[in-house]
Amino acid sequence: MTADSGTPAREGGAPAPRGRVAVEAPTPIPHDPFPYRAPLAPAVPSRPVLDSAGELLRALAAPVRIAIVLQLRESPRCVHELVDTLGVTQPLVSQHLRILKSAGVVRGERTGREVIYELVDDHLARIVVDAVAHAEEG
Repeated sequence: MTADSGTPAREGGAPAPRGRVAVEAPTPIPHDPFPYRAPLAPAVPSRPVLDSAGELLRALAAPVRIAIVLQLRESPRCVHELVDTLGVTQPLVSQHLRILKSAGVVRGERTGREVIYELVDDHLARIVVDAVAHAEEG
């Protein structure tokens, strides 16, 4: 504002016209020539990591193994408990447990004559739970 007129001062010291406020021009926004481009894709993991992930998913690719993982997610179980719960034969449960064990999904600990099986960690159980939920959504 100028001391004598009470009006806002312009750049260079000249007063702005009465009733108008001096405003700077907006900064132009650079034009994006590709406004609909896809975001950058995440880096692809190494081949050994992809191979290992594929092996884990193959180990989970049977309905009986999915059911076993869901049961072990609740609590560790021995073979006869899984047989009773799943309604399949003992040799079939043992065969599927062997596959899950070799893939690193489950581990077994012998206690007397029984082997108690449990999940190695919860990561794969979450994948199984999500897959089942997705299938139920239809």
